[in-house]
Amino acid sequence: MDILTGLTYIVSASLFIYGLKLLSSPATARAGNMISALGMLLAIVITLVGKGIVDFRWIGIGLFAGALIGFFAARLVAMTRMPEMVALFNGFGGIASLLVGWSVYHLTRDIGLFQTVTIPLSVLIGGVTFSGSFVAFAKLAGIMPGKPILFPGQQLINILILAAAAALGVLFGLDTVEGYAYFGGVVGAALVFGVLFVIPIGGADMPVVISLLNSFSGLAACAAGFVIQNNVLIVSGALVGASGLILTNIMCKAMNRSLPNVLFSGFGAVTQGAEIEGEAKPINTQDAFLVLEAARSVCIVPGYGMAVAQAQHVVRELGDLLEANGADVRYAIHPVAGRMPGHMNVLLAEANVSYDKLFEMSEINPIIETFDVCLVIGANDVVNPSAREDEGSPIYGMPIINVDRAKTVFVLKRSLSPGFAGIPNPLFYKENTRMLFGDGKASVQALVAEFKNF
Repeated sequence: MDILTGLTYIVSASLFIYGLKLLSSPATARAGNMISALGMLLAIVITLVGKGIVDFRWIGIGLFAGALIGFFAARLVAMTRMPEMVALFNGFGGIASLLVGWSVYHLTRDIGLFQTVTIPLSVLIGGVTFSGSFVAFAKLAGIMPGKPILFPGQQLINILILAAAAALGVLFGLDTVEGYAYFGGVVGAALVFGVLFVIPIGGADMPVVISLLNSFSGLAACAAGFVIQNNVLIVSGALVGASGLILTNIMCKAMNRSLPNVLFSGFGAVTQGAEIEGEAKPINTQDAFLVLEAARSVCIVPGYGMAVAQAQHVVRELGDLLEANGADVRYAIHPVAGRMPGHMNVLLAEANVSYDKLFEMSEINPIIETFDVCLVIGANDVVNPSAREDEGSPIYGMPIINVDRAKTVFVLKRSLSPGFAGIPNPLFYKENTRMLFGDGKASVQALVAEFKNF
């Protein structure tokens, strides 16, 4: 049985790795998800059989409940709420690891030296992930303010809490039999630190936070694997932890900022920069249609506003009509557009936009000047020229999609209000920019109607 379990774990780990590889492309992402799920199912079944756990009543109840929650989450949660759901799932992964460490200690107080180290680690990382993810969820859902929450001595308090957690972990290791109070202190410190860790991070940095918390959930699972000495849990947790860290690094590079700067700078707490001069020039649907009808090349830049308006399907329809009219249509995707990594890719894939029409920022910027029209739908901070022109701006130096260098720019927004980062956007006042005010979906639908009636 030990040999069979080990071999099955190898197969499961291989399926995890292959599934993760398939997740790198929208065309194969669904298959990758299913393959990884199959690997986890194999790991669970062989673990239960190997441990002689044959009473599946409670396991069956848990499986049914989890499947039911997953089904309704997948079917009923709107695409606009996907970042919040990802944050919640990260939190659930963290609390699961915390509870694994807690249960092992609760059932066997007299633990070995190795577990005196791994249990506090599992609890600490899991607790930080759980409470931090729920704060991220609250910020994304608008339950808490999206801007950074700062107070004097915040970083010092965070350091003291971490030091207290480490000290309590050492005391716990010295006396595990009577150390329940120390253990509870580690749990409490982890939960408090998770909250204080996330509240100073602004909404514009949420893609980085989501990927970092995802990494934490993997590291917590890896620590839990060491607690129960389960190889496949160690491997799967390490894969999630490593991929999350890689993605976090990619997100930071996309904003030209370091991870410490994201975590500790309180970005967005104070708005500064040069005053914007000029007057925004509105345009109506009919005039916008005439320009688009004559355009031979169109670049569509989606942002979170497209998600809020649930406009991805009509955006694809408009793209199809432009192509039928002879225009070359491309979609420019900024790595941190939206509220989670790959948010725009997910939305456009859900609308069946061909992946070969999606271009990264580094691919579109060298040819941006050749486009007759750039259609900005709900994007704000990722197309803000202040990042390139205003050294006093908080986002100065952040790579953006240089839509202002296109021949004509249409910005679809409800108003001239700043984006989630709270920074005014001079793009709205550029000579080649026209503002198409209104709900994003309604505006695109009106353009679609103009093409159909042409």
